[in-house]
Amino acid sequence: MADSVLIEGLVVETVVGVYDWERDVTQALVVDLEMAWDNRRPGESDEVADALDYAQVSARTKACLETLKPKLLEHGAEVLAGVLQREFGVRWLRLTLRKPGAVPAARSVGVCIERGTR
Repeated sequence: MADSVLIEGLVVETVVGVYDWERDVTQALVVDLEMAWDNRRPGESDEVADALDYAQVSARTKACLETLKPKLLEHGAEVLAGVLQREFGVRWLRLTLRKPGAVPAARSVGVCIERGTR
């Protein structure tokens, strides 16, 4: 199966970073998700109950990162991937977590991880 559900450019405001000043402010993180999901059933039924509800996944992603307040993007990505796989039954996902403005000469920095099996 090669079906996926995508969420791109989800902005989450949270505490993130290793420097003392970063622990006192919120900054934007940008999340991109590709999650393996069999879309045949919701494609036939047209019922959200049969789909991977991207509104619920988005809300859980925001809540996870806002609560976690990671120092490292790597930690935020790893914890979030585990939460999404456990809570939504996602077998495989590709997660990109970006921190815009972290390096002045770059639009953003980030990490990309893949977990599970397609």
